[in-house]
Amino acid sequence: MNDKIRKIIFQIESLKQELESVLNEQDLLYRVEGTRIEFEEKFKQTHQLLREGLFQWFKSSKPRNVLSAPIIYSMIVPMVVFDLAITLYQHTCFRLYQIPRVNRGDYLVFDRHHLAYLNLMQKINCVYCSYGNGLLSYAREVSARTEQYWCPIKHARKIVDPHERYLYFTAFGDAEAFQSGKLAFREALRKGDIPIVDIDDVSDRNE
Repeated sequence: MNDKIRKIIFQIESLKQELESVLNEQDLLYRVEGTRIEFEEKFKQTHQLLREGLFQWFKSSKPRNVLSAPIIYSMIVPMVVFDLAITLYQHTCFRLYQIPRVNRGDYLVFDRHHLAYLNLMQKINCVYCSYGNGLLSYAREVSARTEQYWCPIKHARKIVDPHERYLYFTAFGDAEAFQSGKLAFREALRKGDIPIVDIDDVSDRNE
């Protein structure tokens, strides 16, 4: 990994942290107390006034939305099976690999039901979406750690939205970097290090 690539990756990580900090500052409309999220009284009143009643919500629903509902909610079955499979996989294989397991609770977050401007159906929909998207993020991290353990090699073709570990993988076709760095990738994974590993440093140590 040359200095220019290393510098760009560092800038990307710094900007991501800065963006997250700024966004969090803008979202300080509430406070978290244990498992509850509390809004100021003025916000509570506004939220309740803006809540759309169930009858009006159903009345204004588009026919296409109603028709798609059974298809959307039928996906709960494969999602739950997938959830169980991913969890079983990492709790067996990751223990064998001696690498940290992904904390499922960091990815499956359910808090939108605290919002008073949502009616019952909207809250149910939000819980469902939180589960589906959280599950995919959770599975992606499990898969990313698996890829780092077994095949930390970039593709020859560009891929859309790669996981954050992918940036540090060895270049496609760089056999020397892969052979010299594959054990270092595993060791870094066990330690939870990010940046994952610097192949140039590994190569220097092996010479």
